[in-house]
Amino acid sequence: MAKIDADSTLKRLRNRYRLVVMNEDTYEEVVKFRLSRLSVYIVLSSVFVLLTIFTVALIVFTPVKYYLPGVGYGNIKQVKEYKQLKIRTDSMENALHNEQRYLDNIKKVLEGSIPKLDTTKLSLPKEDKSDD
Repeated sequence: MAKIDADSTLKRLRNRYRLVVMNEDTYEEVVKFRLSRLSVYIVLSSVFVLLTIFTVALIVFTPVKYYLPGVGYGNIKQVKEYKQLKIRTDSMENALHNEQRYLDNIKKVLEGSIPKLDTTKLSLPKEDKSDD
């Protein structure tokens, strides 16, 4: 197995690269940057940390925390009311769905678009009624 040399890794991180943005029509250099892998890593890490800090601060210092269900900042009364409203909404949805199905079936019957059912008479054997 090849041994990784710490000096060569550090040298690769510090190697300088040149990033040039050019105008495609005139081939004029618009912007140029001198970068290394280490500087790109530091910038990206810093942006990630700043975005994380900004997001946490937004949640902690604003009322947004009350709208996040997993954070747990809502009080028990609000949670109970939320559950009751959810149950009522679900039951109203079910009732509306059942009523719509009922009205659709009535409409089909009135239009005569229901399929014909087999209405042939079955001949069942008669039972003897004996007076005991």
